[in-house]
Amino acid sequence: MSKSAVITARVSEETLARIDKVAKVTGRSRAWIAAQAIREVADRELAFHEAVQRGIDDADAGRVIPHEQVMAEIQQMIEGHRARCRE
Repeated sequence: MSKSAVITARVSEETLARIDKVAKVTGRSRAWIAAQAIREVADRELAFHEAVQRGIDDADAGRVIPHEQVMAEIQQMIEGHRARCRE
């Protein structure tokens, strides 16, 4: 089993009631719900920041698409959608 650590967090009574409701309907403990929520937020935030860094690295390396090209492609997509809607 992997090592674990204990953390403490203050939550509102509303949040605690929601956690208790989730724990009851899932048969899980408060601790499991909290650990799962923290893991999911940490994973999502880390993935976001890694994606931002990849974008920065691409821009620094010149791997970009000119704004005008992107806008032209978007406009073409919009016009295609409008044409389909009129059919």
